[in-house]
Amino acid sequence: MASLNVGSLGEYIREQRRNAQYSLRQLAEAAGVSNPYLSQIERGLRKPSAEILQQIAKALRISAETLYVQAGILEERRGEGLELRASILADPLINEQQKQALLAVYDAFLKENAAPVPGATTDGSATQNTHREDR
Repeated sequence: MASLNVGSLGEYIREQRRNAQYSLRQLAEAAGVSNPYLSQIERGLRKPSAEILQQIAKALRISAETLYVQAGILEERRGEGLELRASILADPLINEQQKQALLAVYDAFLKENAAPVPGATTDGSATQNTHREDR
């Protein structure tokens, strides 16, 4: 497990909050945490638990995994699209509903690509069908 990088986590949460056009109070209320506690997280004075990070992520409409990576709780997996997600969420030219639609499509593609392909081996090559039908 990587060490907790609280300063950059707080900065990241603040940036996402501002991009979502939430005040500190609005985000605190939506996440179910106190205003002073959220302020301390943003300033890097508090280390939030994974549960609190999940609540904040839900309120910001970003994946909890994104915050876990920022917090150093999880290692980023093979470019899981975190930069893409952040770019979509930060884009001022599209509204919140459009952002969520784009993220949903992206997640659907990732899920589809992660599904095992029938007849494929673990190395990705196709297997030969050695089963012969009885005639």
